[in-house]
Order: sequence, then structure tokens, then C-alpha cells
Amino acid sequence: MRNIDIQSIKQRFGIIGNSPVLNYAIQVAVQVAPTDMTVLITGESGSGKESFSKIIHHLSPRKHGQFIAINCGAIPEGTIDSELFGHEKGSFTGATETRKGYFEVTDGGTIFLDEIGEMPLGTQARLLRVLENGEFIKVGSSKVQKTDVRVVAATNVNLINAVENGRFREDLYYRLNTVPITVPALRERGEDVYLLFRKFASDFSEKYKVKPITLTPDAVQELLNFRFPGNIRQLKNIVEQISVLEYDREVDGEKLRNYLPREQSSSLPALLKRESNAEQSFSERDLLYKVLFDMRHDMADLKKLVFEMIAHQPNDKEILKEHSHLFENIEPAYQSRGFQTHEPKPKHSEPYYLAVKQAEQEEYEEEKVEDIPHEAAEESLSLEDKEKEMILKALKKHHNKRKYAAQDLGISERTLYRKLKQYDIED
Repeated sequence: MRNIDIQSIKQRFGIIGNSPVLNYAIQVAVQVAPTDMTVLITGESGSGKESFSKIIHHLSPRKHGQFIAINCGAIPEGTIDSELFGHEKGSFTGATETRKGYFEVTDGGTIFLDEIGEMPLGTQARLLRVLENGEFIKVGSSKVQKTDVRVVAATNVNLINAVENGRFREDLYYRLNTVPITVPALRERGEDVYLLFRKFASDFSEKYKVKPITLTPDAVQELLNFRFPGNIRQLKNIVEQISVLEYDREVDGEKLRNYLPREQSSSLPALLKRESNAEQSFSERDLLYKVLFDMRHDMADLKKLVFEMIAHQPNDKEILKEHSHLFENIEPAYQSRGFQTHEPKPKHSEPYYLAVKQAEQEEYEEEKVEDIPHEAAEESLSLEDKEKEMILKALKKHHNKRKYAAQDLGISERTLYRKLKQYDIED
């Protein structure tokens, strides 16, 4: 394909850059567009995969049909079949009327399935039938319906690994991967980073009615050396911050470094690392066990504080004798003050899960202390509150980006979505 054609396509679809890897990806998209072949677009999050799906649709014979982009990871598992294939009235609770799914609505058009790796296995089987036979069945129906839809899928995960781990159907992978297109990460595009910076700086100068940001040579070098894990989306956010916050419209390397985030480790509690195909995660159970274990130490400190407060009051010795079992761990402290208690239990080196059980038992016993209201104890020791607090912190840290918040918490984005609903959190 001639270079001038590629440049016109870039201009039409707002694609900035001249790197060879980007030009090749565009060329493949243009060549496959007139066909009806299924396309799988791979690339990191924020690299611009949806732009390639639009190129394929608008340069195809289906350009007059509908184009719908769907994020499979953002649809709850319980409703994704209904969203894609529709449902009949009364097929499940809340189905008050018959509904058309996306595959029926976009008959003759194109569906872009982003984050295809997050699609449940049951839905994958339904999708495979559509790709092979053009047939689907609505939820709650037995009638087979036909549809003529072109599927363009995208993923930012390694589907081969997902197949090996049983999270993605092998037959669906090969059916989707008829024509693969790899969108390069921003750090692989060389000078394109600076071109994109200038484009975004110009856009934000018009939006905020200010003079465009410019970079000194050392700042340009800083920009080119940064890896941009969030790709184009991250670069755009950084340019917008600088455009709004900087009074001096020429930014040098030192100022630019203030806007380029450094490597940061998670601030969430971590107990056990599990590695699988270079991916690390923490289960929800491990996270809750860690919270319980930390609570045990907090309760020990609280016991010491309460004991010291009571021990200095002469009239409160009867309280210590009556509730001496609550102060076993600080036995020497009040024995020296002349308080007699039952014989302390010997300390043992316990496995972790036994320590958790003991922490739970101490929580129950602590509720017996009359000086601490029952409602306050429940509030401070609620695992749900702790979990909700950590979710809110993760969302705030990642500016309400569920994907990165879920990675930081060590749970899937679908699980995070369910937790947001459970705790009524609006992100």
C-alpha cells in the first residue's frame, strides 16, 4: 500500500505517528477491512486498539451498518448473555419485556468486543456459534435466530496463557485469530511520543484558552526515555495536567519529571505472593486473613492501654480480677501490682491459620468488656468496612480506573465490579 494512502487514513481517523510498527499495523487493518474475516487486535491497555476497529469497519462494505464497541470486562457475568444475545420476557427476574441483544441490533454491521479475555466461558461458547454459523438463541428462548455480524475482538492479555489455564476456549481463540493485528505500545514508537505530546498540547490550549505547552531539549529527552505503562491515555493525562497547572508555558526536564510517576509498590497488605505466567495476585481470603492478623496485634495494644487505665484507679481492682482472662498477654504487668489471676496458658508457635482463629476468638471475647460499647466494637472490627476502605483507597489512587485498582487489590475487575455494587460505591 502506498505511503500517501496510510497518511490519509491517519488523518481521517486521528492517528498520530510515523513509526514503522504503527504503519504496518495500519496497513494490515486496511488490507483486511474489505473482507469479512474475523480480526483479533492485541496490544496494551491505552494503546489505541479501538481506532483500528473503526478503520476496519469504515473501510469495509459494512460501513453503512451499525458499529458497536462493547467492553466485555465491564458487563457483569450474570447479564452479559442478555446484553449480547437478548432475552425473552420473563426469562429471569427483572425481564419485564423482550429485549434485543447487540448481535441482533447490529445485523449487517460490526461488533467490537474489547477485553475479550474477560468473557465468561459460557458466553464464549455462544459467541463461537455465532462466528461459525451466524446463529444465536436469546436467553429464555428455544428459537434459533440468524445474524450477519462481523466481529472484531481486542485483548490486552495473553490469550495463549488464558487457554493453557482453562480461562479461554482454544477453538474460539483460533476462530477469532484469523487475522492478528498487533498495536505497538507507546514506548515502542520512538519519536511518536513527542508528536503526540505536541498534538495534545495544541488540543488543550484550545480547550482551556491558554498558550500551548512547549518542551526544552532536555525535557524532550526525558519524555522519550519514559516508558509510559499507560500508553497514549497516560500521556494525554500528563499533558492535560501540565497545560492546566504550569504558568510558565516552556517546561524543562526538571519540571517534567514532577509529572512523570515513578515506580511504586502497592501500599496494600501483602501476605503471600503467587506467580503464574509472570502474573502475581492475592486471593481475597489471604487479604482478609491479613486484616484479621493485624487486628490481633491492635487488640493486644488496646488491652495494654485499657489495663494501664484501670490499674491506676484503686477502686477498679475488682474489674481486673473479674475480667482477668482478658489480660493474659500482659500477665507480668499486673502480677507485679499484686493482682492474682488464673495460670496463664503456655505460648505455642502456631501456624498462621490458627493465629487467625485465635484473633477471631479474641474479637468475640473483647465484646464482653463493659467499657467498650458493643456497637463501636462491631464497627471497628468489621471486615466489610476494612475491605470497603481498601477498595476506596485503590480507586482514589488510580483515579477511579477500575482495571488498575483491581490489579492493585489483587482481584479481577469483575470481582471489583461486584464489590462496588455490594458496598454501593459509585466510582
